[in-house]
Amino acid sequence: MTTAPTLASAKRYLLRYQQIRQWSVQLCTPLSAEDYVVQPIGDVSPPKWHLGHTTWFFENFILREHLDDYQLFDERLNWFFNSYYESQGPRILRTSRGNMTRPSTATILAYREYVDKNLAELLEQYQEKLPKELAQLLEIGLQHEQQHQELLMTDIKYILGTNPLYPAYQQGEEPIENRSFPESWINVEAGLYPIGHQGDGFCWDNELSRHQVYLDRFALAKRLVTNADYLAFMQDKAYDRFELWQMEGIEWARQLDIKAPLYWYEQDSAWFHYTLNGLQPIDLAAPVTHISFFEADAYARWAGHRLPTEQEWEVVCQQQHPEIPTNANFVEDKNWHPIAPTSDEDDQLLGNVWEWTNSAYLPYPRYPRPEGALGEYNGKFMINQMVLRGGSCATPRSHIRATYRNFFQTDKRWQFTGIRLAKDLD
Repeated sequence: MTTAPTLASAKRYLLRYQQIRQWSVQLCTPLSAEDYVVQPIGDVSPPKWHLGHTTWFFENFILREHLDDYQLFDERLNWFFNSYYESQGPRILRTSRGNMTRPSTATILAYREYVDKNLAELLEQYQEKLPKELAQLLEIGLQHEQQHQELLMTDIKYILGTNPLYPAYQQGEEPIENRSFPESWINVEAGLYPIGHQGDGFCWDNELSRHQVYLDRFALAKRLVTNADYLAFMQDKAYDRFELWQMEGIEWARQLDIKAPLYWYEQDSAWFHYTLNGLQPIDLAAPVTHISFFEADAYARWAGHRLPTEQEWEVVCQQQHPEIPTNANFVEDKNWHPIAPTSDEDDQLLGNVWEWTNSAYLPYPRYPRPEGALGEYNGKFMINQMVLRGGSCATPRSHIRATYRNFFQTDKRWQFTGIRLAKDLD
C-alpha cells in the first residue's frame, strides 16, 4: 500500500479527513432511527455499525499508537467494532451486529466526534509533512472509510428494499431514457500487456505487483448488458435451462423466489424494481444490476459469449481511460442507481456497476502481503471469490482506478453488480 506524495502535508490530510468523515454521516441523514439498527441478512451490517467501525479503525490503528496520552472513548467498543481482525482480539459475530441496540446511535455519533477531535489534534502537531508511517496509516483509514461508504449505500438499499412498504431513501422518479445502442466491440490484439498498479499513488496490496500477462486476441463489449437484454434472457426461461448454468449455479437458481435480478418485482404483467427512489418502472436501456456471478455466467453463455478475465478488462480500461471520465456515474452524482449510456461512445467501464469477471480472486506474482494486523486486510480472503472491476454508482469517485480489484462470492448480489461480455477472436 502506497501513499501519494501530494497528500502528505498534515493540513491537506486533515481537510480530506474531515470531508470524507462528514460524507459518511451525510449519507445516513435520510434514515429514520430504526433504520440505523436493522440487519436483514448476515451480509448486511446496520448503518450505525459502519459509522462505529470506521471510527474504531482510526482510534485503534492511529490514535492509540501515535497520540501521546490518548484515552480510549470506551475500550468495550473494540468488541463491537472490530470486524475480522484476529490480531485485535475477540469481536461480535458478524451476523449478530443487528442485535446491537446499545451502544445507541447517539453514542456512536459522539464517538465519531471524539475521535475526529483527537485526530485533528494529532495532525496539528505537524507543521510540514507527516511521518511516512503515519501518512500511510491515515491514507489506509480514509480509503477504508470510502469502502464503507459504498457498503453503507448498498446495505441501506437492502434494508429499505426488502421492506414490503418499499420506502424511498430519497423521493423522486428514475429517468426513463428509452434509448439503446447497437452491440459493438473493442478489439484487442494478442500480446504481452502490463497488469497491476504502478506509480506513487495509493493502491491496495492486492493490486501489486505489476507484471506481464499474455492475452490472445479477444474483444470486449463496448456497452454493459442492459435491463432489456436481461429481460430477454428471463423470457427465454433461461433460469430453468440447466445447460446454461454451472452446477452450483443451477442449484442456487432453483431456490430463488423470483427468477429475476434482486429487487425486481412483476406487477400487472410489467416489471418494476426497487431503487433508492422507491419502487420504479424498469428503464430497459439502463445497465442490469444486482446480478450474481452465477447469473452473469449463465447470461454470457446464453448470449453465445463469455465473461472477460480481469486481465482483459484492465487492459481495455487502461487503454480507453487513462483518467476517470467526467461523465462516469459515481456516488457523488447522487443518482443512487445505474443510468443509461449517453451515447454509443459511452462505454461505462468505470462507475454504474461492478462488472463480474471470470477470474478467481488470487494473489498476483510477487504479492507483497503486509505484515501485522493490516496484513489481514486483503490477503486472507483470496479463496472462493471472484473478481469484479470498475466501481459502481455507490463508489466514491476518488476511490476507484483501473487496477482496483473488488471481490465477492459467486452468489452475492446485494452490491451494484452487472455484466459485460467478452468473446474470442480468430
